[in-house]
This record gives sequence, structure tokens and C-alpha cells, in this order.
Amino acid sequence: MSSTRSESDSMGRIEVPADRLWGAQTQRSLEHFSIGRERMPPELVKAYAVLKKAAAIANHGCGVLAEDLRDLIVQACDEILDGRHDAMFPLHVWMTGSGTQFNMNVNEVISNRCCQLAGTALGSKRPVHPNDHVNRSQSSNDTFPTAMSMAASLAVSGRVLPALRGLAASLHRKADDWCDIVKIGRTHLQDATPLTLGQEMSGFAAMLDENAVRLQQAQADCLKLALGGTAVGTGINAPPGFAASAIAGIARLTGLDFTPAPNRFAAQGAHDALVQLSGSMRTLAGSLYKIANDIRFLSCGPRAGIAELRLPENEPGSSIMPGKVNPTQVEALTMVAVQVMANDVAVGFGGAGGMLEMNVYKPLIIHNVIQSANLLSDSMANFRHYLVDGMEPDRKRIAGYLESSLMLVTALAPVIGYDRASEIAHHAMEHDLTLREAALQLGHVDEQTYDRVIDPKRMVG
Repeated sequence: MSSTRSESDSMGRIEVPADRLWGAQTQRSLEHFSIGRERMPPELVKAYAVLKKAAAIANHGCGVLAEDLRDLIVQACDEILDGRHDAMFPLHVWMTGSGTQFNMNVNEVISNRCCQLAGTALGSKRPVHPNDHVNRSQSSNDTFPTAMSMAASLAVSGRVLPALRGLAASLHRKADDWCDIVKIGRTHLQDATPLTLGQEMSGFAAMLDENAVRLQQAQADCLKLALGGTAVGTGINAPPGFAASAIAGIARLTGLDFTPAPNRFAAQGAHDALVQLSGSMRTLAGSLYKIANDIRFLSCGPRAGIAELRLPENEPGSSIMPGKVNPTQVEALTMVAVQVMANDVAVGFGGAGGMLEMNVYKPLIIHNVIQSANLLSDSMANFRHYLVDGMEPDRKRIAGYLESSLMLVTALAPVIGYDRASEIAHHAMEHDLTLREAALQLGHVDEQTYDRVIDPKRMVG
């Protein structure tokens, strides 16, 4: 048996591996765009399978696709959604900026699988043609941005938001559990007035809660789909009612509230909703970077650092220093945060690159958006499970820092004035005294007043 078969497109014939379901246009893309190792995200394959299934059903409902062809296309799409043909989508990210070859990859795989189901030869395009039937009422110019929006929305709702809420919930539990632990605050990395460890954790949790709201708001704009615009947004070659019917089908199949874009020219000429979604993930990455670094700082030690927090010991930290344990979950999360922020730069440039009726940075945009979503969801889940859930306070060390802090003098300022309170703090520092010893030695306050005013528990609000 031959290891290849001959397939054809408008450019002529080309040899395709005999055991593959793709056709001529996919093969040409593999030969012409063998750039890098990044492949089109699997999430985009799944989104396209849902789109093609919904389009086939809508085309049949509009009277432009026979029932038997609809059923074959739907069966092939269901098989793709089940993961049975993952190896048939090999295209690189760095291809045509419209994603046309990827759309044709999907069309060709569905067409050839329908040929198998119908008992006809691969590449015969009978009974299902990749353009005339699978791509009926569609263009790469409206399906690719539609699939981008679908894949991004599903990634955020199905992965990022659950991981984000899980991490926020874990930090909220720590905030509740540690509400009675009074500790010294720090501003400019210098001692400041007290707060509770619970209050400190609540700040982290609230940052994540706010990021969840931002992500939901950004995702809402991605629910407006370009499908139905075909080539340039006018809807040429699409029958009346197709877009509304197909998008309703997509909403039904995914469980998300997808609707037609109010202006398809905007939806196809630009991808501002995805740029905003990427920006929201960048903001989340910045929050995670701060939270992780704060925890790293509070846990540094264990003997020569702050060491107010004890982190879970997950693995040895050094190949030469026995007993060393490092904050590796922090390191992983902060690296992810940096990568997500870098991805957003690429998405921003890509989003700005739309010209007239087409943005030709589509594969770049969705590659980076999906990578950011996956990195964030995985790293947040790991950070919660392997660090936050198991971290504990060192109450003795926290109490020692609190007792020796000079910034408790702040509570005296309303009683004796800022200048005298400042003199007490400087005197204590210069003569290695406790704050109480310095205050009494200078005579600015009596013992009874000092003990009444300097009460850390009353200073945390």
C-alpha cells in the first residue's frame, strides 16, 4: 500500500499521508509554515468542532444542507469533541494571520471522516465537501474569530475562574483562622503599625475577588460572536437566519450565553474583547505576583529571615545544602505571572494590527490568550494546594517582632504629640531600649498612661 494519497485543491494536487484525515490545504500549510514548535491550541479544535456542528444544524434548518449530510457532519464533530481525532490537527501557530488554513484543516478532517462513514474514498469530497458543505454559510474570516471567542470564554469560565475562586476561598479561610494574630505591619519594608495576620490575608483574598469580577466582565464581551459575517462582515452567501440559529446552537452546546455580535465589521476587523480579556489576565498575574512575593518575604528564613510564615516542605531545595527547603510554589507562580504579562504584550500588539476588514494576527492572539489561561489556572490550583492550604504562622516569632517594634509609639502621638513620640522612638533605637523603657526614661509619659495607650490589640481597628 502507498504511504500517501493524492488530494486536490484550487492550486492542484498534492500528496498527503495515507493514514491522515486532513487534505491538500492542511498539507500545504505544514510544508510552508513549519515554524517553531507551537501548535494550534486543542481548545481551538474543540471550539471549531462545536461551531461546525452548530453550523450544520443551522444550515439544515435554513434549507441549504441535506439531512443526511447534516447527520454525517454532526457525527464527525462529535468524534472530534470526544478526542478521537486529535492527531489530525497538526498545524503551527505561525501561519496565515487569518487562520484560513486551520479552518480548512477542520473542514478537511470532517469531510474525510464523513467519507469514511459513508464508505467513499478519502479525498473524494463525496458525499461531504469541505467547502460546499462543512464550510457552508461561513468564511475563515468569521469562523476563526468566533472560535477564538468561544475557546477563550470556555477557558476562562471552565478553568481560570474556578481556580481563582478556589485560591481566594483558601485565603479567606486563612484570614478567618488568623483574625486574632496581631503582628507588626510593614511599609517601605520597614516596621509600621500593627494589623492582624488575618487582615493581611484578607487583603490578598480581596484582590483575587476583584480580579474575578474583572475577568467576568471581560469575558462577557467575548460572548458576542462574529459568525454570520462571512468574508467581510456583510454575510454574503449566508442564508437569512443562519447566524442567529447557529449561535443559539453554540450557546446550547456550550452552556454559555453566546449571542451575535451587534456589529460584525467590528467583530471581524478587530479583536478588542480578547485584548481586554488578556489585559484582565495580566492584571490577575500582577496580583498573583504581589501575593506570592509577599508570602515569600514573610516566610524567608527559617533562622536568619522574617519567618513569620512556615510553608509546606514539598521537596528538597538544594543539591548541596542538606535540609534546605525553598518556596518553589512561589517561584513557579511568579514565573507564570511574568509569562502572562509578556503574553499580554503580544496580544496587545496583535490586537492593534487589524487593518480594514481583517485582523491578521488571529493565531498569535488566541495562542497567547489560551496559554495565559492554562498557565494561570494550573499555577493557581497548585499554589493553593501545595502552599496556601498548608502554610502556618509562627506565633512566637510574630509576637516577638510585635513586642520589640518601635512603631507602636504611633498610638502615643495623639496623647503626647508627634515630636515627643518621635523622640521616644529614636531614643529607644539609639540606646537599644524597649519602647516602654525609652518612654519612661525620657519622662514623656507615665507607666499607667503608657500601658493604657500602647495596646497592640486596640491598634488594629
